[in-house]
Amino acid sequence: MGKADCMSQMEKALIGLRALIMSGEFEARSRLPEVAISERLGLSRTPLRQAMDRLVAEGLLERVKTGGCRVASFDHSDINDAIELRGVIEGTAVRPAAERGADPRLIDEARGLLDAIDTAVSDPENIDFDAYVLLNARFHETLGRMAGSAVIQREVERICKLPLASPSAFLRGQEVIPDFMKSLIRAQSHHRAMLEAIEAREGARAEAVAHEHARLARQNLAYLKTADPRLATRVPGLSLVTTN
Repeated sequence: MGKADCMSQMEKALIGLRALIMSGEFEARSRLPEVAISERLGLSRTPLRQAMDRLVAEGLLERVKTGGCRVASFDHSDINDAIELRGVIEGTAVRPAAERGADPRLIDEARGLLDAIDTAVSDPENIDFDAYVLLNARFHETLGRMAGSAVIQREVERICKLPLASPSAFLRGQEVIPDFMKSLIRAQSHHRAMLEAIEAREGARAEAVAHEHARLARQNLAYLKTADPRLATRVPGLSLVTTN
């Protein structure tokens, strides 16, 4: 009971702290006030520090030599590199999934998620963004599992946690990006193409589509780079991107 409770407190701290940072609550390079955060989240400092350790490993926080942590900062080239790396890693997941043959149950799961995404975007005037974000994340998680490799699955999960590199990074800001509906439709066509390539055992094709799919995020980042600075509050993590 005690161990399970400790784990749940750590997870609560992790979710809460990551949300505060990604929402722009703390400026890039600013030091985190542990006492204030623990009081705000209603948690002791022990699970908070465990969560900070996790976010240091993810690259969202940095250690301060005198103790504690500060929020990391990124420039646009960092994010572009992270997005490109996600495409490489997801490509590394889908290629062996196709060449080795993915578990049919995972294929069915992925197909069901894509059908649900189609429903979420069926009405251009009333897109269910909450559903899209959740389903999109679950689809990419499923791709990571299809290779049947714990190593590859872990790396897919890790790279998707980097700020603005995840498959859902720009979905909360899609409504302010020109032709966002066209972007969503194109992304969904990539999803379908990857799944079709996996089913057809076409590893090279699946890998190529994964790379192309990640580059959609780079296009959105390029737009946001020159857009209204106030959009930083609309796109989680964008406030951490500096112009230096």
